[in-house]
Order: sequence, then structure tokens, then C-alpha cells
Amino acid sequence: MSDATLSARALENLLGDWRGAARGAAYLALAERVRLLILDGRVSVETRLPAERELADRLGLSRTTVTAAYRHLREQGLLRSLRGSGSVARLPGAPAAMPAPPAALQLDLSKAAPAALPWLAEVAREAAEELPAHLGDSGFDPIGTPALRQAIADRYALRGLPTSPDQIMVTIGAQHAIALLSRVLVGRGDRAVIEAPTYPHAYEALRVAGARLVPVPVSPHDAIDTLTSADDEVEALERAFVRANPSTAYLMPDFQNPTGRSFDEAGRERVLDAAARQGTVVIADETTAELDIDRPFAPLPLAAYGPPGTAVLIGSVGKTVWGGVRIGWIRAEPTLIRKLVAVRAPGDLGTPILEQLLVTRLMPRMDEILALRRAELRAGRDRLEELIAEAFPEWHVPHVDGGIATWIGIGAPVSSQLALAARSQGLLIAAGPRFGIDGAFERFLRLPICQPVAETEAAVQALRVAWESMAGMPAVDAGLLPAVV
Repeated sequence: MSDATLSARALENLLGDWRGAARGAAYLALAERVRLLILDGRVSVETRLPAERELADRLGLSRTTVTAAYRHLREQGLLRSLRGSGSVARLPGAPAAMPAPPAALQLDLSKAAPAALPWLAEVAREAAEELPAHLGDSGFDPIGTPALRQAIADRYALRGLPTSPDQIMVTIGAQHAIALLSRVLVGRGDRAVIEAPTYPHAYEALRVAGARLVPVPVSPHDAIDTLTSADDEVEALERAFVRANPSTAYLMPDFQNPTGRSFDEAGRERVLDAAARQGTVVIADETTAELDIDRPFAPLPLAAYGPPGTAVLIGSVGKTVWGGVRIGWIRAEPTLIRKLVAVRAPGDLGTPILEQLLVTRLMPRMDEILALRRAELRAGRDRLEELIAEAFPEWHVPHVDGGIATWIGIGAPVSSQLALAARSQGLLIAAGPRFGIDGAFERFLRLPICQPVAETEAAVQALRVAWESMAGMPAVDAGLLPAVV
């Protein structure tokens, strides 16, 4: 049984305006909102939910309503209840957790990741032919093959940051890199600065390591009618470093996920200068750093703007080659690399050799890969903007100049409600609160720009039907809905 317990007050904050989440009985509306919170990770698996009476009192409901909602969730396989131990969130097998929607085709826009490179299978065959030369040892590789570490170091040098192979550790994707760094750099109770909104699996890794999170607001790229600009964010980071004295900060300096914001060069220098003064190590997630479409400047990797050791860089091929190739890396000072290798064994024994051989062959072709991805991203961004402008003229779609997604302002705090309605149309989307730590961002929706144009067109059509289906629900102002043509 997990030690994690969600209070009635905390669950109430996450629920938001749950009464608008579904038509019909109140217990179904409550159950559907809790279901979404579990499915998208805002309520973690094995978390104990509040007792029925406690939640009923907090929400101003009869206990019968809450009991019926919990029973409905148990029937869906999303709660496990034991006498004397309460009700615990769980995720059953995929069919129970996410039943097939009525639509014949299910579109998944909850994952902002491109399809595999068209020539990936060919390169994989070439890598497999090279594998016999590596079968003479155990195959457990905790730091990375020399050839791949050299290829990654060469790529950094080409981008303007001289790097040696002993500054590189190869990991099982970027998320693995974040988790390893969190274990080494964060002590239980240490403060860690994060952006808000941000990549959810990053702050989850920091929390698991025992960090106390210090969020700093981020505005959408080319934000309008907001109180926070990129300069404001830099100032807020400087203040957070001084006031919180964090051991670590997790930042995405280029095409931030989900907002698309990038720091300019002056901002990069200021952030690293402030971090260096406090002894804060900045974990810079650069997994999308080279996915420019038409950015007016070409910055160096973040570590080039500050003293050695101030910024630790994370990269991967998940957003360029394919998410199914689980290869990432960490660029850090050799002393930190050695610490990372030392703590790795309890979690895994190394990065697969075959995938390293594959990526080693692809690294020299990265310019070719990026040219393809940039063309795809430009087409996806431009088409998404056209479609949203036609279907949802009241929404604000930032004109991002790179990255994999855009952070859309939908004008009403109904993002979670829209995500639920979209499921019934065969469309999976990531509600705005998934990217916050406190249930915020209900007025935002993240949509990827890296999908094929045909999928984007089908998704926006499904999204429109879902939005229109919400017109009769109390959480939505009908004046915010597009006219049905």
C-alpha cells in the first residue's frame, strides 16, 4: 500500500469545476473527473483518495453521491478499495482504463512526438550487421560506447560548445537522464526551481527524489494579454535563486514544453550568472533545442553561457529520430559523470548496445534529419494555425518558431472537460493542468505541431465536435463556443 494520501482539500483543488464534466447524475460527473485525473497522472497510481465521508463534507455532497462515484471508478478498474485501508488509485490493463471510443480511428495528440524517420529501418539493419563485433563482453554498458560518446561530443562542438567524450553519459532516453540527475543533485527537502507550466515527468522525477518544488511562471511564446514576458521570467528566476537557494533548477531554454518560449542570449547569461552565484545546478533539457522552424537567432547550447558545471545538458533522439529509439544523454563535468555512473546500477545496468550502434550511425546525419523535421514542423504548425482560426476564432494560438507543440489559450477554464469530451470522439489530448503542479492551467490546451497534416485535420474536426457537445454543460459559457455552421 502506498504512503501517498490525497486530502479532500487537495482533491477538491484538482477537481476544479467537476460538475460540468459530464451530463447526468452528479456521481457520474465526479467519477469522470477523477477518472481523468488518474489517467493523465495528476492523481498518481497507488495514491490513497480521501474517505467518502470526508470528501462528501468537503464538496457539499451526500455521502451516497461520493459512494456511488467511487463504486463507478472501482467498476472501471481505477480504484482498489480495502476495508480499513481506503480507496487507492490504480491503472488496470489498457482496455479497462481507456475503452475504445466510438470513433473507428483513435487519434493520440497527447504525445508530442514525430513519426519515425523514413530511413530508420535501413539504418537499423546496418547497425544489426555491426552488432557481432560487440558480442564478446557482457553487454552491460553504464556510460555509453566510446563511438557514440565521441559522436555526441562532436555534435556539441559543431554547435559551438567544445566537449570531450568524458563529459558524456549515454542514457535510456531523456526521462532516464532527468531521473538520474535528480537522484544525484537533489537531497530530500532540497528546493528545486521549475517552470510553470512544464514537462510533467520532469517535476515528477524531482519530487520522487525528495525535492520541494519552486515554480516560476512561464508565458506562451508571443503571449498576448498576459502579465508575464520572457524578461519577466528571467527576473523571476533570478529572484527564485536568491530567495529559495535551490540545489537544482530544471529549465527548457529552447522551445519550452508546452509554451514554446525560448530564452534570448542575454537571458541565458543572466540565468546562469544567478545560478552560479547561489551554487544552483541548472538541468537544461535541450531535447527540442535544434528543432528551429524560423527562429530569428541561433543560440549556443546553454552551458556555453556560464561557468563550467553551472548547466548540465540533457539531449535525446526521441524528438528527432523516433521515440521508440530509447537513447538520450547527459553532458556534464567528468566528476558529475562519475557520480552518475556510480548511482545508476540500482535502477538499470546500462544502455542497450544495438540502439547505441543505431544512433552512432545517425549522429553524423543530424543536419539532414533536422532539415526533414523542420519542414514537417513548419507544415504542421501552419496548418494547425489555419484550422484553429477557422474552427475556434476565439482561441489564441501562439505562432511558435520551433519546437514540437503550441500552448493554446481556449478562453475558459474547461481544458479538462474538453479532454473528456474529446475522448468520446476518438481523440486523446493533454489537458492544460497536466503541465502544472497544482491543477492550474485549465484555460490552456497543448497541441502538437509534429503530427502529419492529415492527422491534424482529423483531430481538429474531432475537437470541434467535442467543444460543441459541451455547449449545454454548466461549466461552459455558450458565448465562448464557435457557431455551428
